Amino acid sequence: MGRKPACVCLVSGGLDSAVAMAVARSRGFACHAVSFEYGQRHVAELAAARRVCESLGAAGHRVVRLDPSAFAASALTGAMDVPKGRDGAEMARGIPATYVPARNTVFLAYALALGETLGTGDLFIGVNAVDYSGYPDCRPGFIAAFSAMANLATRAAVEGRIPVTVHAPLIELTKAEIIRLGASLGVDFSLTHSCYDPDSQGRACGECDSCAIRKRGFAEAGVEDPTRYSLKKRS
Repeated sequence: MGRKPACVCLVSGGLDSAVAMAVARSRGFACHAVSFEYGQRHVAELAAARRVCESLGAAGHRVVRLDPSAFAASALTGAMDVPKGRDGAEMARGIPATYVPARNTVFLAYALALGETLGTGDLFIGVNAVDYSGYPDCRPGFIAAFSAMANLATRAAVEGRIPVTVHAPLIELTKAEIIRLGASLGVDFSLTHSCYDPDSQGRACGECDSCAIRKRGFAEAGVEDPTRYSLKKRS
């Protein structure tokens, strides 16, 4: 059997990035995973990322530490409260306080550089434009624009040796469809973490946008939700 081609996977520790990595693996790639520590209050996701990478057999896993001051204008990194108890209509009303400035742009730029070093232009990201919280860097237009830029940005692409493809295999799926896909690919969802405001034991709050979307997704998929929720969550 020949050597598997390499790809770079952005792995946050959340449900979507785990499924995106499982898709990459199912397509025959050796997955080089990258996670980021950027001052996020839900730093428990990094432990989840390590669990996911081990479970899915990553070829390597880097945790990159970034200066948190660049990302401070967000409820995920600063003093603002994480929105909770919002329904779908409220979530669709604009870009929420949990938006992190240029996060996916920065993360994909690092993945692009790492990919050129590894000799690959295949980058996988678990963004979703259907069941999501309104982030501009989770939309098809952003992925298309970054892909176009990336093919002008690296020596390997400009020389025609390694074209860049940003794979966003979940971008047009509902959360329920993502969960069903992950289940079919053997993803252990109990290893993942989605909550924006976990308690000191890493348990999900059950009330933030991410928890609400995740809970609804499991219910609609007909798959048991393995998430550990805080005892303080609303009934």
